[in-house]
Amino acid sequence: MSPPNLSDPVPRPAPSTDLFDQEREDWRRDPQIAFDAWLAKQHFRRSSAEVYQAQWGLFLDWLAVRQKSLVTVDTQTIAEFVGGLEIRKPQRIRYLRLIERVLDHVREIESASTNPARFIAQDGEAAWRNARDNDPTGFLNHAERAALIAHLFSPLPVLSVAQRWRERRDRALIAVFLGGGVKTGEAAALTVSCVNVGSPWVTIESANPMLTRRTRLAPFAAAVLDAWLAERRLSELAGNLVFPASPSGRPMHKATMLRGVDALIDAAGIAASRASRASPQTLRNTFAADLFESGVEAEQVGQWLGFVQAVSANRLYRAWQRWMDQQDSPTVDEPDPAAPPLPTPRRDGRLTRKG
Repeated sequence: MSPPNLSDPVPRPAPSTDLFDQEREDWRRDPQIAFDAWLAKQHFRRSSAEVYQAQWGLFLDWLAVRQKSLVTVDTQTIAEFVGGLEIRKPQRIRYLRLIERVLDHVREIESASTNPARFIAQDGEAAWRNARDNDPTGFLNHAERAALIAHLFSPLPVLSVAQRWRERRDRALIAVFLGGGVKTGEAAALTVSCVNVGSPWVTIESANPMLTRRTRLAPFAAAVLDAWLAERRLSELAGNLVFPASPSGRPMHKATMLRGVDALIDAAGIAASRASRASPQTLRNTFAADLFESGVEAEQVGQWLGFVQAVSANRLYRAWQRWMDQQDSPTVDEPDPAAPPLPTPRRDGRLTRKG
């Protein structure tokens, strides 16, 4: 074979058709339009989407004042932004959760492993936490619980095969949290031998046989779990985990569970109206609250939750009673700071309120 002629022109590479390359450029060129496109794929309610658009716009304005971009933004900049919001702590958490989720998406495209917003969210001593409302034990109210259950039974959107089984899996995850009081670690380790189609009982195994227990699923949770088990069989997922992270059957990471729960909470339309994050623990607490309200003894609730000591169940019962008293008390709610009018950045980079 003759050597190449070095005088020949070097062929140009074909334009990239990789969707990730295109999306990466979209986020760099216009992060507001890219955000709107991302938001449209999340299947949020219009009211929630409008709040998120306002929050994201405010964050981008803040970055522009600081001459930062999504590529160069760092932990300190995000901390200053969240800490400068003249709003209550729960609303600061909402802003931070939104930034964290979007940067997760952007950094995944960039093949980067760090998310500066996550470091702030995980820092228990961060200055942004110096706001009112250190939230007590949280529960979903009746309307929120009903809205979430209704969403679990709503028709699936048009999805790929992989997206479909993951959506079914995440709906079943929420079902066993809300309707069975299962913990995230327990759900990650749950095997198919611990559940039976058509049965409300779930066995939660432990390395210590004395701590193995059973919990009884609410009827809605049993139905959602059955639908997922059927989908799981059709998808021929490997392994014996009830909630695998991938077709190979590897276990789910807790962070993946939390993202799935956040997405479904948002899609159900209850995230934007809540003062605190509806976490898996909130759903587990709500499982107990539903039993308390139905007249089930605290000791029995504690057994289903896996409490070793009765005092833990009694403590949760008292927290639920205090929460119920607060729900019944007439209060004047403050306007939701997450909704317009929103704080706007001044030329010096500080935030002020409209109106």
